[in-house]
Amino acid sequence: MEVIYTGVRQTPEQVVETAIQEDVDVIGVSILSGAHITLMKRLMENLRAKGVHDIPVFLGGTIPLPDISEIEGMGIDRVFLPGTSLQEIVKYVYDAALNKRKKKHE
Repeated sequence: MEVIYTGVRQTPEQVVETAIQEDVDVIGVSILSGAHITLMKRLMENLRAKGVHDIPVFLGGTIPLPDISEIEGMGIDRVFLPGTSLQEIVKYVYDAALNKRKKKHE
């Protein structure tokens, strides 16, 4: 598996452009700023505007519990909170990428 790290402070539009250019299987975003609702909404809207509906998106960071249902309602596949084990995150990414690749070849 190859990881493409775009760096900190990327706009949602930059993340989407990179994901499309690199033909990624999964998009992972970490947000600690408290702007998770706004940023993830922009990211998901941008994906849809570009016709991308098959890339699972996950979010990690300091996300208040009451915000999780709204985030998931946007189409975010999974939210990882502080304290989540690395093993759990790696398993999710592996499974999500594998499922996307299987669907691509169906």
